[in-house]
Amino acid sequence: MTHKREIQGIVVTKAGEKTATIVVERRVMHPRYHKTVKRFKKYMIHDENNQLNIGDEVIAIECRPLSKSKSFRLKTLVRGVNA
Repeated sequence: MTHKREIQGIVVTKAGEKTATIVVERRVMHPRYHKTVKRFKKYMIHDENNQLNIGDEVIAIECRPLSKSKSFRLKTLVRGVNA
């Protein structure tokens, strides 16, 4: 069984149907100044039921490439914007 990466982030854009863009934040130590800095990366995820809204916190899991830029699909909705 292969290990599938899981990422957790916040929905920032609804792009078309069944697609959402999430931003994943990670904290790394600056090599020279030894201060913790934030690094961000955006991922497009597949939302089969079209249930996500902007501001939702989600967990996505890696899958086969669904398009040129989508290689993750929605696993769970951690916290909704209205919850």
